[in-house]
Amino acid sequence: MKESLYSILKGKFLVSGDAANNWRFIIFASLLAIIMIASSHSADKKVHYIAELNDEVRELRSEFVDGRSELMRLRLESYIMVKMKERGLAPSTTPPKKIRVKSQR
Repeated sequence: MKESLYSILKGKFLVSGDAANNWRFIIFASLLAIIMIASSHSADKKVHYIAELNDEVRELRSEFVDGRSELMRLRLESYIMVKMKERGLAPSTTPPKKIRVKSQR
């Protein structure tokens, strides 16, 4: 057990007679590790991008709600009356009259 551990630590398995098989496996395992690391980095990048998009969606939704509430405030009759008073206009005191036109057929 002690000898096999020393031979592994000294790297004898890399220079022995059947070292070609060992090198093939080491290169294969290294390539798999590189592919796994690259895949992990790609997934992390996508997760961060999705988080950024979610933040942007929240911000745009907030702007939309703010704009909609501002529009609702601007459409109120009381707000329009105040703005028209600044320009010298006031609501009519007499109610509107309906005009009927008789068709001549």
